[in-house]
Amino acid sequence: MAGNTYGQLFRITTAGESHGPGNVVIIDGVPPGLKLSVDDLQPDLDRRRPGQSKIVTQRDEPDTPEILSGVFDGRTTGTSIAILIRNQDQRSRDYGDIKDKYRPGHADYTFDAKFGFRDYRGGGRSSARETTVRVAAGAVAKKLLRQTFGVSILGYVTQVGDLVYRPEDPTAITLEQVEATPVRCPDPATAEKMIALIEQLRSEMDSIGGAAEIVATGVPAGWGEPVFDKLKADLGKAMFTLPAVLGVEYGAGFGVCTMRGTQNNDHFTTDADGRIVTKTNRHGGMLGGISSGMPIVMRCAVKPTSSLPQPQDTVTRTGEPTTIATKGRHDPCLLPRFIPMAEAMMAITLADHALRQHAQTMGR
Repeated sequence: MAGNTYGQLFRITTAGESHGPGNVVIIDGVPPGLKLSVDDLQPDLDRRRPGQSKIVTQRDEPDTPEILSGVFDGRTTGTSIAILIRNQDQRSRDYGDIKDKYRPGHADYTFDAKFGFRDYRGGGRSSARETTVRVAAGAVAKKLLRQTFGVSILGYVTQVGDLVYRPEDPTAITLEQVEATPVRCPDPATAEKMIALIEQLRSEMDSIGGAAEIVATGVPAGWGEPVFDKLKADLGKAMFTLPAVLGVEYGAGFGVCTMRGTQNNDHFTTDADGRIVTKTNRHGGMLGGISSGMPIVMRCAVKPTSSLPQPQDTVTRTGEPTTIATKGRHDPCLLPRFIPMAEAMMAITLADHALRQHAQTMGR
C-alpha cells in the first residue's frame, strides 16, 4: 500500500504533486459541530506559502483552500472533509534538464529505483509543495485541540547555520514574537543575523540548514500508548515525514548523553492548583511514551536546500558522469516556511491521540 495516509482516528490522506493541477487532503475523524471555514485555514497557509518574503522562494502561489465536503452551514458534519489547493504558478520548463539527471540531495534516484520512472517536474510527489494540504489539515486539528482540549501549538526557528537561539522558557514565546520577523526566530537580534546570513548564502548561490523547536502546551497527562504507539514515537514519525528533516529530538534530547541520572531526572511536585507536575522538563512532556501534562517540546534538524543554481557533480539514469545546476525558484533556507509544517504534523498527531484516548477511556 502506498504511504499516503497518516493517523488512526484523526486520519489524513493526501494526493498531488508539485507541478500537477493541485493537492488535496481528505480528513477523517473530525467530530461533528466544529465551526470551520476557509478563514480558519488561510492564516497558517499564508505562513507556509512561497513568496511571502525576500528570504524564501519567489514562486507566487496564493494557496487559497477550497473545502469540497464535510462542512455544512459553517460546521463540520462528522463526515470526510476534503480540501483542495490548486497550483497556479508552476514552471515545469525549469526542470527539463533534470529529466535524465539525478539532483544531489533529492529523491530523483530513489523514486526511479522504486517505481521505474518519476514525475521530474519539481520533484513531483516528493516536493514540499505537498505539505500545503497537510498545513490545512493541521489548521483543522489545531482548532479541534484548542477548543475541545485547551491545547496550543507553536513553533519557531532556533538555529540557522552557526547562529543559535535558546529560549529560557519555550512556553513564554508568543505567535506575535515569532511572526515579527520573516525568519520566524522570536529573538530580534538573532533573527537579524539569521536574515543576513541567509541573504549572503543566496548571493553565493548556496543554501543553509538549521533547527526549529515546536512546543505544545495544555496537553493533559495520559495521551499515548505504552509500547509501539508511544506518543514520542508517533511525533517522531510525524516530523520525519516532512521533507528535509534529518534529526528529531525531544526534551533534553542528545544532551542526555553527558548527563548523570541525578542531573537528568525531573522531580515531581504539585503546583498551586494541586496538579502533579515536575520541577523541570528535561523529559520534554513525555514519560514512557505517554504525555505527562508538562509542555511537549521537540526540535527538528532541517538540512540545507538541495536545489542549487551552481553546478554539482551527478550521473544520468544510465550512470554516465555529468553536472547539473538546478533552475527554478528555491528557498536559500527552509526553516522559515518549515514552522507551520511542523506545527501541523504535531497538531494532527496530538488530535489523533486525543481521540484515541477519549475512545479508549470512554471520555474519562
